[in-house]
Parts: sequence; C-alpha cells; structure tokens
Amino acid sequence: MESQQMSGSVVPDFLSSYKLISGKLKKRFLRKPNVAEASEQFRQLSRSQEHDHPQYAGYCCLAIARCEHTLCNGYGEVQALTQAARFFLQAERLLRQTGTPAFEENLTAAVNCYSHAIRVHGENKQTPLAAALCRELGNALQALGKPREAITHYQGAAALQKQSPLDCLSSLGLMATCQIATQDHDGALAVLMEMAQIAEDRGGGSGGKPIGAYLDILGQCEVTGVLLLMLLQPTPQRTQPAHSKLLEKYAWDSMEDITPVFLSEDLFLLLQSLVMACQARDLAALRPLQTDLQPYLSVEQNNLLNKLVMEMCSPGGDRV
Repeated sequence: MESQQMSGSVVPDFLSSYKLISGKLKKRFLRKPNVAEASEQFRQLSRSQEHDHPQYAGYCCLAIARCEHTLCNGYGEVQALTQAARFFLQAERLLRQTGTPAFEENLTAAVNCYSHAIRVHGENKQTPLAAALCRELGNALQALGKPREAITHYQGAAALQKQSPLDCLSSLGLMATCQIATQDHDGALAVLMEMAQIAEDRGGGSGGKPIGAYLDILGQCEVTGVLLLMLLQPTPQRTQPAHSKLLEKYAWDSMEDITPVFLSEDLFLLLQSLVMACQARDLAALRPLQTDLQPYLSVEQNNLLNKLVMEMCSPGGDRV
C-alpha cells in the first residue's frame, strides 16, 4: 500500500467495514444471504472512499459487480465494473501526479475491469456499448503514455463498429495515430489504406461517390499515406499495388491530371513536388516545400514531414 494511504486509521476502518459487509454474504444454515442489501452497503462504502482513496472505491465496485452478477442483473454488473475501472484509473493518475513509486497495479486492475465489462456487454448483445468501452480504455492508455497498449483496444472498437462506418473510421484513425507514435509506419500505412477503402465503399451519396466527412477522411488518409511512403521508401519489389497506385498520382508524367476531389489543388501540387523532390534527392527543395506545406497539414502530418526532411538531410539521408 502507498504511504499516503496508510495515514491515520483509514486502512483499518475501510478493511473492517469491507470485511463486515463481505461476512453478510456467507451462506449460513437455513438462511440465504441478503445480496441486495450487501450490494447497497458496498455502494455506500464506495462513496465514502471515492475522493481520497479511489482504489478502495474500486474494490467496493468490484464487490458490487459480484453481487449484481449473483442477482442476475447484467446491467448493474457492467455498471459496477465500469465504475471500478474508472476509479482504478483515477488512482493511477493520482500516483503519477504525486510521483509515488508503484508497479501499475491500479492500471492493471483498470484494464481487467474494462475487459470484463466489455465481455459482459458482448454477452448481452450490446455491441455499441462494448465498442465505447474499448475506445474509452484506448484513450486512457494513450493519455497515460502507452500508445502501444492502446492499439489493441482501438482495433477492438473498430471491429465492433463495422455497422457504423464513421465510428469505425474514427477508431481506426486513433489506431493509426498510435502506430505512428510507436514508429510502426508499415502498420499505420496498412490501416490508412483500409480506412480509405472503407470511406470509398461506405461513404457514397446518391451518386455513389464519397461525400461529406468521408471526403475529409480520404484526404487525411491520402496525405498521411504519401508522407509515410516517403519515409518508408519501399523497394519496387516490396511496394504493394495500392501504394504504387497512390504514388503514381504524384508523378509528373502521371496520366491522371485531375486533382482528387478531397484535396485542394495547391495541396496536391505541393505533395506532387514533395514526392518528386524525394525521388530525385533534391535536398535543396525540401526545406522550402516543408514551409509551404505546413499550413495544410495536421500536427501529426507536420511531425512526419519534419522527420522525413531530417532523415533525408542527415549524413545517411542518401538512402532515398
């Protein structure tokens, strides 16, 4: 236990109360335990701990979840599990803010609670709620500086959101962001290609062509995809057909003279110049192009562009 949790008589008081309530759940001869009453008492004990000792509130919520499971109340069980997860996350954040040494036991407890709640939602055919918790867990892990761990949960959310294309694309976008943050550029590129395909297939209006938000997503996927391909510089043998088709748009001798509807003409021409500069190893053109591109790019895209310029202009940059 952390030192601040041991102050005064908080721990003995909490433990004695917790054990007292738990004792009421033991089966006795010719007497059934009052599970509903115990659940309410655990809830009251949780409220008394939630501000100063959120991890204790989390333990109470776990006890509530067990009670609700016994009562066959799936809704109550999943609510208690979700609340327990949030309390454990709150405890983890408090430890980090105070710089208290720990082994991330609260974070582990939170992940386990979220996973259990997601499973219960799935068993009850509540797919949107399960997906929402996957996203919530992914967001929490990313905020705690764990993008690699967040990827799995964003992927899980996207898998549950297949019937809601925009939600699915949003989760995939977060997944790609985490992959970029962990330097998994190949993985991020694959996800972006998948996103573009979904937007093309599912974002059609009356004319069958993508409209509205789907056009914005296609634009973001295309720009980020081009930057990643410039960073990766795959050999012709390793270049996938979809990647080759993307880069062909930006060749000076391209047969496609029409700017994609989801990009402005200025941005398209700047990207075309960037691709040509990279392929021709024209280092002198990169810095001016970076300055011109910056207003058109997101923070993430600007970071990728900056990395590209730095790698090409470094002593080993002639790999391009």
